[in-house]
Amino acid sequence: MPVGAVVVDAAGRELACATNAREATGDPTAHAEIVALRAAAGVHGEGWRLTGCTLAVTLEPCTMCAGAAVLARVDRIVFGAWEPRTGAVGSLWDVVRDRRLTHRPEVLGGVREAECAGLLLGWFRGGRGGRDDEAGLP
Repeated sequence: MPVGAVVVDAAGRELACATNAREATGDPTAHAEIVALRAAAGVHGEGWRLTGCTLAVTLEPCTMCAGAAVLARVDRIVFGAWEPRTGAVGSLWDVVRDRRLTHRPEVLGGVREAECAGLLLGWFRGGRGGRDDEAGLP
């Protein structure tokens, strides 16, 4: 699935980028966000805390990825296409804004939404992902 993620620091420098690697690695946790957060934590210089960083991704994060972003203490999550079937940053759930959590990143959704959704829909329609509506995209 053509989902990509990038983590940038407060100065806008790219710390890490990744794509969805579940199929390639056989790892069910190898979503683009998780892979990018892990790599960014290795170079950020503050251990696992990604304070001051932004996670940008083509598709609204799922519950696992939203939770990982909260636990990594990213300041901001920016994403393109909304994911009404599994999205956890405002669509189906809103994990990152749960007031019971001690850290709540800022969220900016729908950035370049049409372009991101188009990439994903093109992939599904190309026969690689099953039904056209499998991603939950319009």
